[in-house]
Amino acid sequence: MKRFVETISAVVRRWPWWTIVVMLVFTAVLASFARQAKVTSGQEGFAPDTPEIAASEEIRELFSTGSNEQVMQIILSGDDVITAEGAQTVASIESAIRSSDAAAYISDRSDRAGIVSFLGGVRQAAQMQGMDLGSISDEQVKQLYKLSLQHAAAGQADYLRALASTKGNHDEATAPAGLVVVFLDTSAIPNTGDDFSAVVNVEKEIAATAEQHSSGDIDVQAFSMLLLFGDDFDFSAEVGRLFLSAFLIILLILGYVYFVRPRRGRSGWSAIRRTAADVALTLAVILTAIVWMQGFAVLLGPDYLGVIGELNQITQIIPILLIGLGVDYAIHLTGRYREEIGLGKTVADASTRAIGTVGVALILATLTTAVGFLTNLISPIPGLRDFGILTSVGIVAAFLLMLTLLPAIRLLLDRRAERGGRLHAESFVADSTARALPRIAARTAVLAERLPVVTLMVALVLGGLGAYGLTQLKTTFSFIDFLPENSPSVRAFKTVEEQFAGGFGEATNVLIKGDVATPQAYEAMLAAWKQLDDTPDVVSFGGFAAAESPLGVIADLLRSGDQTFLQTAGAAGLGPDLTVGPDSDIAAIFDAAMAAAPEAMGRVLHKDTDGSYTAAQFVIQTGAGEERAAALAENLRRDFTPVTDTGLTAVPTSTSIISAVIVNKLSSSQLRSLFVAILVAMLLLTVNFWFETRRPFLGVITIAPVALVVLWTFGMMALFGISFNPVTATLSAMAIGIGVPFTIHVTHRFEEDRVRYDDQEEAIRSTARHTGAALAGSAFTTMAGFGILMTSSLRPMQQMGQVTVFALGAALVASVLVLPSMLALWDTWHRKRSTTTFDRERLRAHGHIE
Repeated sequence: MKRFVETISAVVRRWPWWTIVVMLVFTAVLASFARQAKVTSGQEGFAPDTPEIAASEEIRELFSTGSNEQVMQIILSGDDVITAEGAQTVASIESAIRSSDAAAYISDRSDRAGIVSFLGGVRQAAQMQGMDLGSISDEQVKQLYKLSLQHAAAGQADYLRALASTKGNHDEATAPAGLVVVFLDTSAIPNTGDDFSAVVNVEKEIAATAEQHSSGDIDVQAFSMLLLFGDDFDFSAEVGRLFLSAFLIILLILGYVYFVRPRRGRSGWSAIRRTAADVALTLAVILTAIVWMQGFAVLLGPDYLGVIGELNQITQIIPILLIGLGVDYAIHLTGRYREEIGLGKTVADASTRAIGTVGVALILATLTTAVGFLTNLISPIPGLRDFGILTSVGIVAAFLLMLTLLPAIRLLLDRRAERGGRLHAESFVADSTARALPRIAARTAVLAERLPVVTLMVALVLGGLGAYGLTQLKTTFSFIDFLPENSPSVRAFKTVEEQFAGGFGEATNVLIKGDVATPQAYEAMLAAWKQLDDTPDVVSFGGFAAAESPLGVIADLLRSGDQTFLQTAGAAGLGPDLTVGPDSDIAAIFDAAMAAAPEAMGRVLHKDTDGSYTAAQFVIQTGAGEERAAALAENLRRDFTPVTDTGLTAVPTSTSIISAVIVNKLSSSQLRSLFVAILVAMLLLTVNFWFETRRPFLGVITIAPVALVVLWTFGMMALFGISFNPVTATLSAMAIGIGVPFTIHVTHRFEEDRVRYDDQEEAIRSTARHTGAALAGSAFTTMAGFGILMTSSLRPMQQMGQVTVFALGAALVASVLVLPSMLALWDTWHRKRSTTTFDRERLRAHGHIE
C-alpha cells in the first residue's frame, strides 16, 4: 500500500497537469456512457431467482391476455356504509358515470351489469317494492340488505358479501366500507397508439367523477392497478430533488468545516475565497466520482458486459451515498494537507506528506468499505447485489480521484499562491478543520484518559440492547414501497388491503408445466380444482371456487350446450360430469375447446408450435392481501399436490406472493450478510496491522466498535419502528462503509501520535483533536446530507435517511469515545510488557511518521 501511495504522490507532484488531463479525459469517456443509463421500476430489481418469479414471467409469455375487460373498484368508506346515505351515494355514482364520456366504455353483459355494487341487492329490492331511495331510512336499507342476501342465489349472495368490507357484520347489515365495481370494455376505447395511457385516462375520468360524491360521512376513493402504476409520480425526479437538496446542505456545512480564520494580514475576503475554493474543489471531485460510477454502471450493465442489471430504485440512491463517503475522504485529506502547511512545509512537501499518511488509511478504508458493500453479492435480491457492486465501484472512483485530481488541482493553485506570497500558511496552524471542532474533540479524550472501562461497559450494555432490538425487527416489502404515500392511488390500495383483504380484483395464478394433455394430468387438475373450494382466502361463490382454468372453460361449454363441442369432446372421451377415462384423447378435447372458445382457452392453456399442450394455468380470485399471501401460497401448493404427483410442476404466483418471497429471502440473508461483512473486514484489518506494526490484534480492536455501531443502529430501528426492507437491508454494508473508515483514521493517527508523544494521555488527546475533529466534521456533513432523505414522499427513502443518520451518529460516538478507550487499555497492557507499543522504524518504513 505504501508503494502504491508513494507512486501516486510522485506522479501528482511531478506531473499535476498531466494528472488532471488524464482524469478529465477518462471522465469525459465515462460521461458518454452515463448518458445511456436506463432505470427500471416495479419489482424487477428486487426479484430473486425463485420459481414464483419465473412463473410470473412465463405466464406473460405463454398465455394471451385475452380479455378486453378492465376492472375498477370504487370504495365507499365511513362508520357504516349500509345506510340510506350509502345507497344514495352508490346510485349517484352510477348515474354520474353512466352520464359521463366514459359511459361508452362500460361493459354491460346479459349475465352481468357493467356496474355492480355491494348495495345492488338493496337497489333491486327497493325498485320491486316501489320504494324511493331518496326518502328511504337507514333501517329500511338494512332490512332490504338482509332480505337481498336471504333470497339471492347462493353464488350471488356470496358475490354481494364479497363486495362489503370483511370487517362488517352481514347479519346486522353493517360495514365500514363497500365496493362499487366498474367493468370497462377496453376494445371500445379509440386506438391512440398508446393503449395503456388511453385506458388510464378513461379510468382517471371515472375516478374523478366518482370522487366528487364524497361527503362528510362517506369518503369515496377509486382504485385499479392501472391507476396505481399509471400514477404520474417520477421516481428519478424525486431522487434528483433529494440529491440537489443534499448537495446544497453539504455545501453549506462544508463551508463551516473548511472555514479559514484570517490571521496576520490575511484579509477576510482571502479567507472566504480559500474556503470557497476548497468546498468547490471537494464537491467537483465528488460529482466526478458519481459520473464515473454512472458510466461504469452502463458498462457493467446488460447492454455491454452484463455483470449487473439496469439501474433500479436502490441503485439510484448511490450518488447520495457517494457524497457522504467522498466528503469523508476529502475532509481528512484536506485537513492533513492544511496541517502540514501550517507546520511550515512547502506546498509540494505538504501534498506528498498528506497523500503519504492519509492515503494509506484511505486505501485501507476503501478496501474494507468496498468489501462491506460487496458482501451484498451473497444477497438473493438482484437489486442489492447490483447496489453492492456499484457502490464499491463508486467508492474506488472517489478514492482514486481524491488522491489524484484533488491534490493535483490544489498543488497547482497553491504553488502559484506560494510563489506570490499569498499562501498565508499561518492560517492553518493547529486548525485542521473548523474553529470549535478541534477543541471540543480534544475534550472527549477525558473518557479514554479517566474512565475507559466504564465507557466500554456502557457501550457493551447498549450493544446488548441493540442485539435485542435486532430480534424484534420485522421484515417487510410491498410493491407500492416506491410510490409516494400521499398518492390517492396508494391510499386507495391500502384501504382495499385493509377492508377487503386484497379487494375484488386480487387474482393468484397457478402455473402448471409439462404434458397437460394426458388423462392423468387432466384428472389431477380436476382434483386440484375441487380442493380449492374450501381453501382459506380463495373466493368461492355458491360453494365453488372462483377460478378460471381449462377445466372451467370446458365446464362452461358443457353448460352452454354447444353441440359441435359436445359431439367432438364426447367422442374424445369427455363425460357429462367433466370426468375422462384412461384412454380419453385429452388433446382432442382441448382442441375442441380451443375452437369453441379460443379467447377463454388462450388465457389458460398454452399450445406449442408442434401442436402439443405444455402449460396451463389456474387464475384464482383470492382475498389474502399481502399479509396472508405466504400462507395462501402454501395452501395452494397443497391443493395442487395431485398435479405435482403426476410429474408436472405447479407454482402459485402473484404480486403479493412475490412480495412474500422477497421478505422471506431478506429475512434469511440479513444476518449472514452482516457476519460476513464484519468477518472479512476484520481479516483485512488484522492482516494489514500485522504487516504494518506486527500488532494484528489492532485489527480486532478497530473493527469491534463497528460491530457495536451495527447493533446500536438496529436498536434504534426497533425503537423507532423501522422495518427491515430492501432499502434498510443495506444497513450492514452502510455501517461497514461508514464505521470502518472512521475507526481506521483514529487507529492510524494513534499509531503516529503514540510514537510522537511519550505520554499516553497526550497521544490520545492529539488523536482526538486532529482526527476526532475531522470525523465530527465529516459525520455532521454527511448526516445533514442524508437527513434530507427524511423529507422524501417515499417511506423507504425516509427510513433510509433515519437509519443512515443513526449509523453516522453511532459511528462518530464509537470512533471518538469507544475506540480511544479501547486503544488506551490496549496500550497500557502493552506498556506493562514492553517499553514501547509501536516500532518507530517500522512505522517510518510504512510512511506513518517522518
